[in-house]
Amino acid sequence: MIKLRTIIAKNIKAFRKEIGFSQLMLANMINSAPNYIAMIEAEKRFPTDTMLEKIAIALEKEPCELFSIKPVQKEWKIAVLSEIGDLITQKLNEKL
Repeated sequence: MIKLRTIIAKNIKAFRKEIGFSQLMLANMINSAPNYIAMIEAEKRFPTDTMLEKIAIALEKEPCELFSIKPVQKEWKIAVLSEIGDLITQKLNEKL
């Protein structure tokens, strides 16, 4: 089971990068410090309900989307497929 803190952290980071925001840009939009965003994304802090709403608005998402497991699963699938591709390439190069 994936922790709620992990889901929210990964989603905020993924949605932030999707629209090209840095942590500083997001922090400025929600009147917060960049290190606060970094701590959320590193799973060291958990945002309040008010802060979650501000973050969702800044990222142009519905607040419930921050809790969705689908972006997290997509990120992990991409990482796994990338690792599989690397292993296949490595094995092919060993045989050549």
